[in-house]
Amino acid sequence: MASRNSDGVERKIEHGLFLLSVWSKGIAGLAETIGGLLLLCVPQAGLNAFIVALTAPELAEDPTDRVATLLQRIAHELTADTKLFISGYLIIHGVIKILLVAGLLSRRLWSYPVSLWFLAAFIAYQMYRFLYTHSLWLIALTVLDLIVAFLIWREYREVCKQMRAAVHRK
Repeated sequence: MASRNSDGVERKIEHGLFLLSVWSKGIAGLAETIGGLLLLCVPQAGLNAFIVALTAPELAEDPTDRVATLLQRIAHELTADTKLFISGYLIIHGVIKILLVAGLLSRRLWSYPVSLWFLAAFIAYQMYRFLYTHSLWLIALTVLDLIVAFLIWREYREVCKQMRAAVHRK
């Protein structure tokens, strides 16, 4: 009996982590979509002014600040085509996340394998990018995505198990 109770507690913790990770992905998707739309709508001069205003206090304190100077350089060198690509990427990526999160939270069976497929594609792309950038952030993001994929897979198995049990009870 004690084993069954500990299994129930572990399942509740796992389900809580699943919900936390899915909601986090949904919030990130919403932020990406809004950011992509804003980037699409803001004229280049406005974007440059925003970046200058954002980075000016840091550059006043440290004129060699890497992040601030990088942001200003990127904003200054951003072409219309690149801006359009980034906007489109953020909007598409964000909308996909939002749709998948909605499916997962409403326990739609199709959303589990589709989410896993998209996560696998993003993980593969992140590893590809890592080969060129050697960014530890990509490794951290990939580890986080692997954990989310594991939680989605476990939740999918549990939902399928509950559905089979419901069918057998009828």
